[in-house]
Formats: sequence, C-alpha cells, structure tokens
Amino acid sequence: MKHLLPLIGFIAVVFSCKTENQIEKTIAAINIDVDVERYDKLFSEITVQGLPKLKRAYPFMFAEKYSDSFWIAKKQDTLQMQLASEVAKAFPNFKNEEAKIESLFNHLRYYFPNFNPPRIITTTSDVDYRNKVIVTDTIALISLDTYLGSDHEFYSGIQKYTVQNLRKEQIVVDLANEYAKRYTFQQHRKTLLDEMIYFGKLLYFKDVVIPFVDEKERIGYSQEQLDWAIANESYIWRYFVERELLFSTDSKLPGRFINPAPFSKFYLEEIDKESPGRLGQYLGWQIVRAYMEKNNVPLKDMLIMSAEDIFNNSKFKPRK
Repeated sequence: MKHLLPLIGFIAVVFSCKTENQIEKTIAAINIDVDVERYDKLFSEITVQGLPKLKRAYPFMFAEKYSDSFWIAKKQDTLQMQLASEVAKAFPNFKNEEAKIESLFNHLRYYFPNFNPPRIITTTSDVDYRNKVIVTDTIALISLDTYLGSDHEFYSGIQKYTVQNLRKEQIVVDLANEYAKRYTFQQHRKTLLDEMIYFGKLLYFKDVVIPFVDEKERIGYSQEQLDWAIANESYIWRYFVERELLFSTDSKLPGRFINPAPFSKFYLEEIDKESPGRLGQYLGWQIVRAYMEKNNVPLKDMLIMSAEDIFNNSKFKPRK
C-alpha cells in the first residue's frame, strides 16, 4: 500500500496537467480579437484642424469646460512632448502587449461567459502611477507613461517599491487586477485575515486568468523578494499565529502587512530590512490556493465566499 500512494499521487498530477492543458486549448480557441487604440499617438500628432474629429471619436477624454485652445496648448506643452517622445520610444508598437491582453480576455470569457471586451485605449497621464489602468464596462485606459521601465528618469522622485513595477511587463497584470476587483466580493474586511483572504482572491484570480505571466510578476515582486517569502513562509505564519494577529482588528496591521510598502513591519530589525512588503497578501494567496486545491469550487463562487469559509476549509499549512 505504501508503494501505491506515490503512484496514485503521480497519476493525479499527470491527470491534472492534462486537464489544465485541455482547458488552455479551449481558452485559446475562443480567440477574442483586440484592436488597441493608440490615443497617445493621436493626441501627440493633433492639429487645430484635426481636433474636432478626435473629440468626436474620444469625447470621454475631453472635459467640456476646457476650450479647444486649451487642448492644443496642452499638446504643445514641453512636458507633454517629452512624455509622448518617451512613450513612442518604449512602445514603437504594442503587439506583444496586445497578444497578452487577448489571452487575458480569452480567459475572462471562458470563466465569465458574459464578459464583453472593452475598447483598449492607450494614453498618457502625467505619470499618475496610482491610476495606471482604469477599467469601466466599455473602456480600459492604459497610461503608457507609467510603464517606461523602473530605471526611467521620470520616476526618480517615486518610492523604489513603487518604481519596481512601472514596467511594461506589468500592463496585463494591472489590467487583470482591475478585473479581479470587479469580480471579487467580500462583505467584511475587518480583521487581518479578512484582508489577507481578499487580496489572496485577487492573486488567485490572476493565477487563473494570466497563467502565462510569471508568478513573481503576478504579485509584483522581484525574484529575490518572492524567494524570500517562500523561504520564510513558515516563520511568517508562526509570527501571525503566535501574536494572535489573524483575527485582530488593529487598524495598523494593513499598513504593516497588506498595503504597498518597502518592507513588512515585524518590528524586528534584522527581518524587516530583508523582507518585501505585502507579506499578508502573499500568505492570503497561499491560503486561497490551498482552499482551491482541496475543494471543487468554481472560480466565480470562490470569489464571493467569506474569508472565514475559505480559511476554515483550506487546511492551510505553510511550506517549511
């Protein structure tokens, strides 16, 4: 019997891989076509004569309180010209990103049959890195000046932990994250565990809809940061349990372990300076993964389940 168990496990893994491969083939066959609209280029090339036509095509990009002369002056502004030039250099075309967005949309249509692809419109936003991607029911705006590369001079005054994700590799990740938030519901987010599970849902959503993206990119870590989190998973979990943080409603905990930050705050100097931020999100991700491995639940149902149900039925054990 003891020799049979590894064999059963091997067969289960092989069967699971075959199933996943078949699902991916089915998803690829959906073949949603994405035609990215380069509004950033159109605006940078606009003339006085051509402005009315551009306004008719993109009325939502032009606040009515501003006159045509305002928009022409904006287009000729030194900063705008610099932004347009740098974006043109970084994105001479958008083919690679477009292919990834198409794959994301194919996955969304498979798991959410009522999903309707929006218009994808690229723009610039004066480096508004807090709103890199904006998604509505019909439009998705992508600010390309927030994806010029983590070493770009435009980002010299921004925190390092933010700058590390101002890269084109994060475009499809950020887009997927916006859809994750639209499909995810959690009534209560009072405790640290509530927050962990909520962000764990968002990360698991990205596991499913952008499996072609590296794990580290899905959470926005460097490889070194992800390796640290994996290597110290058991320690982090023990720290949370021993200090009774999971069910705590202390308002400082999200700032320590959930929100973007240069590091997580254990209040232990030797640990803090080495740790990445958002380790609560990382652990929540592992809990949701454990739950989905042990329970035959559709993605859309898990996304609206309570944190308590997911945690209690995950039987989560950290890696040692």
